[in-house]
Amino acid sequence: LYTLHRHDAPLPLAHTLEHLEEHVEANDHFEFFVFPYTRTALTRRTRRSHDEPAPPARLARLLQEELVENGALSLACRTGRRFPGLAPGLNRLITTAMSEARVEDYAFNVYASRRAVHFTEMEYAIPRHHAAEAVERVLDLVARRRLPILFPLEVRFSAGDDAFLSTAHGRDTCYLAVHQYTGMEFEAYFRAVEEIMDSLEGRPHWGKRHYQRAATLRGRYPGWERFQAVRSRLDPEGRFVNDYTRRVLG
Repeated sequence: LYTLHRHDAPLPLAHTLEHLEEHVEANDHFEFFVFPYTRTALTRRTRRSHDEPAPPARLARLLQEELVENGALSLACRTGRRFPGLAPGLNRLITTAMSEARVEDYAFNVYASRRAVHFTEMEYAIPRHHAAEAVERVLDLVARRRLPILFPLEVRFSAGDDAFLSTAHGRDTCYLAVHQYTGMEFEAYFRAVEEIMDSLEGRPHWGKRHYQRAATLRGRYPGWERFQAVRSRLDPEGRFVNDYTRRVLG
């Protein structure tokens, strides 16, 4: 049980990407969001402490979550789904509504928030030093193809670890997630983003959409064969196999 001090602040995207290393190293957690067709990053810096929390008033938080984070986004997405050509303008409008905010509360109240706007998602883990290039390439892809994307890119960071099939195995990692509003075509966008991630040593989130197979994934994990040996020993008859694991693990 600990307290999180969260500071949200809109910053120019170019400045955010230029100083990524400083942001990541100076905070316990750092992430940012950027809508396609815009050049503003909503940065989120978070630090941990054992101070007594000073949570915002319940009504203030409710208004922020329901009216801004869910209500306004839902209206923009429903409008953009009906009129896809409006996506760039809608994204710019939402971005102008972003404002600086601070939250100080117990971690479980800060990490968790209600999401009433439904979407489908793909997320890739790439080496941290590729983060800025990946963001710029995805934004350029959307702009060049004039794709009606109504959700922001979500970019976050973690340390490396040693789990065999962890997406952060052996390297400090940037996670870049792309989304599309429910009921809208997403595969063309996701496949194009996946091509970019493939060129940057990307590893897909195991529980989100992607188009990889065991043959394309094997070389991305140094612990792949060790994992397969453990898998064979613990499940020799393949009782824990389904269509998805056949595709991604063989």
